[in-house]
Amino acid sequence: MKFTIKNLNKFLLIKLPSAYISGVRVKSINDKEAVATVKHRWINQNPFRSMYWATQGMASELATGILVMKEIAESGKKISMLVTQQKGIFTKKATGRINFICSDGHLIKEAIQKTIATGEGQTISMKAEGIDEQDDTVSVFEYEWSIKLKN
Repeated sequence: MKFTIKNLNKFLLIKLPSAYISGVRVKSINDKEAVATVKHRWINQNPFRSMYWATQGMASELATGILVMKEIAESGKKISMLVTQQKGIFTKKATGRINFICSDGHLIKEAIQKTIATGEGQTISMKAEGIDEQDDTVSVFEYEWSIKLKN
């Protein structure tokens, strides 16, 4: 798959329909950074009139995961990826449009090169920060991704 915004959002519809229905979309991606966005709506709200934490989790995981997927695709090798740990911190009610920004793309290439060279699995710790329309942080998610060569 070519890593364009259109193709990634189509991937969401087909492979992650709950994220797509909740309004999660890829906004931008390059080698160093990815942005996933979601707007607070009825379908993704909690009883407190803000965005449900799980919707924030889907968007933040997407922001980190598509960077890993992109680098794996560019390596030309068959490499599996799996979230092994996750942590979320919530600092403000999530209302309006929230952009989840991951700027940890630089960490992935080295880990993939190392797993290809050694055959050993690697872990990468990545962060996605949720920023609202007032430029305030509403949540920060950290993901530990495990990668390893497939047999």
